[in-house]
This record gives sequence, structure tokens and C-alpha cells, in this order.
Amino acid sequence: YHPAPLPEKTPIDTFVVEISAVYKLPVNYSIASGDEKGYFIIHSSSGIIRTSKNLEVEDFPVNFKVRATDSSNATIFNEVEVRVEVIDENNFPPVFPSSLLEEKLAEHLPAAQIVQLKAQDNDTGRNGFLTYGILNGHGLKFRINETTGILYSTAPFDYEEEPTEYQVVVYAEDDGIPEKKRGYCTVVIKITD
Repeated sequence: YHPAPLPEKTPIDTFVVEISAVYKLPVNYSIASGDEKGYFIIHSSSGIIRTSKNLEVEDFPVNFKVRATDSSNATIFNEVEVRVEVIDENNFPPVFPSSLLEEKLAEHLPAAQIVQLKAQDNDTGRNGFLTYGILNGHGLKFRINETTGILYSTAPFDYEEEPTEYQVVVYAEDDGIPEKKRGYCTVVIKITD
């Protein structure tokens, strides 16, 4: 038996799967082994398995054996394996160490690396996999490497002819399920003479 994966925040007493043994007499169902942490309970006559406590994603998948025993003779039984998986939910948004950074950039530089931004996400797997982007690029004067988080200028600046300060809002976005989450950082770039 391999029921549909359960969400991490599954309520206690949620239906998981119904085990059904074909036998000429009534059988008693029990969890024989493998559920050491006691996540599941089985109804002895219906074979319905339900959750018995909150699920800890790091303990899954759980493989356990269910035994069907002849109700009048305990030496007659059979076992089947049940595999239950849990979907790790996206609990945390990405977080930058600082929501505001200030960087200096000399005028007349060709395209240059300004700063590498690094956000943290306390989720694991794809829920913690980050990509970077820019909300406002000031007419494509700035770009970011979506994998490394390195912010670049795309052309030289002229201290006398253009603004001497730019605010670039950068985001980190996770690849979360069921929804993606974002964190933001504003980079103030001061052009120097």
C-alpha cells in the first residue's frame, strides 16, 4: 500500500488508507512493526489507518507492516507493507541578512560587479532553493545573476550627467510548494566622482 502523500500539517485522526485482507473469516488488523514513533493507528476490524499525532517531516517516509490475523486462531496471519510519505510544506520565506545595503560605484566603469547578495531560507529541498531577481532595474542599468545573487551594473555611469544614487530592490524567491515565497533587500548604489 502506498497512499497519497500527506501534507506536513495533517490534523490528528486524518484518514490515511484502508487495508483489506481477503479471508473467509473475520480478521483483526494491527500494526506489526515499523511505526516506532506511533504516527498511525489502525481500527482492528475495519482496517482503516488514521494519523495519531502531528507528523514530523524528517521522520518520513515511514514503512510499516500491517498484520491481518484470523480472529479465532492467532497463528494464522499475513502481513503487508504500508509506505507513507509526507510533503514538506514551504514554511519560511527567504531572508537577507540586511534589508538595506549601501554600495559605492565609481563613474565611467564599464559593466561591473557591485555586490553579491545572499539570502537564507530555513526550508529544505526545493522549498529552500533560491533564485534572485530585480524589481526595478532603472531602465536596465542593473542586472542580477539569478543563481549567484551577484548584482552588476550594465554600463558606465556619469557622475555629472546622471543621478548619483540609485535604489535597486532585489528579491530572493524560493521554489516552494504550494506557493513560492519572497524576501527583499534594497541596495542603495552611490555613484562616486
